[in-house]
Amino acid sequence: MENQSPGGAENMVEVRDLTVAYNGRTVLNRVNLDVRRGETLVILGGSGSGKSTLLRHIIGLERSSGGQILIKGSDITALDEEEQDAILRKVGVVFQSSAMFNSMSVGDNVALPLREHTRLEESTIQIMTRIKLEMVGLSGFENYMPSELSGGMRKRAAFARAISMDPEILFCDEPSAGLDPIIGAGLDQLILKLKRALKMTIVAVTHEMESVYTIADRLIMLHRGDIIFRGTLDEFRACDNERVRQFIERRPDSRDEQDTGRFVRALTENRF
Repeated sequence: MENQSPGGAENMVEVRDLTVAYNGRTVLNRVNLDVRRGETLVILGGSGSGKSTLLRHIIGLERSSGGQILIKGSDITALDEEEQDAILRKVGVVFQSSAMFNSMSVGDNVALPLREHTRLEESTIQIMTRIKLEMVGLSGFENYMPSELSGGMRKRAAFARAISMDPEILFCDEPSAGLDPIIGAGLDQLILKLKRALKMTIVAVTHEMESVYTIADRLIMLHRGDIIFRGTLDEFRACDNERVRQFIERRPDSRDEQDTGRFVRALTENRF
């Protein structure tokens, strides 16, 4: 029987008591979360909060110190590499850096998963590649090299590669990072479009509040390895947790304000 959330929806991803530590320092502290079929869950947090570490463990790039990670009911932490790869072929990943192979054309980048993991005829692969590029607004760019694309176009090409095998789950790591607000807003709309077209479940890591408000159905917020909030956008806006309020209102830490004040005083007193 399929795992289900309290509301009855199937859980596509489940994280149970995930603990991660590096050199004796705890980065994730017994983290628990569910991702329901068809929703977009945003993992939010500041720099060093553990959000990208959490994503890397969910997609199998790193092994945890303890806990379970279930993709469609299969615990990938208990599988060998071959079994884990079979499960993870059902997911797509868009990395923060786009991670395009610079020695390959855009079309070959998008076609790579199909060539590696299917036995489709090359003519079929070419057709599917063109369809996926058209879906992300890059029709006709098959023969371009990644270096010939802008940052936003490279990210769109990365989305095309991530959906090349029609994944059930799409993971996005900081999809708008390094892009101007207009290009970032376009990527948010692309995520919504792909979700509707392919009926995917999406997990997105970000610290961009505008993206959160656009794409999230639910979100969790991490701080120093702990989940300090989980819920809907309305619940997030109404949350009275001090760290959440600080994040929403873009208020600096008091220590940062004190350091700035000391620097300004020293500067005015000609201490430099």
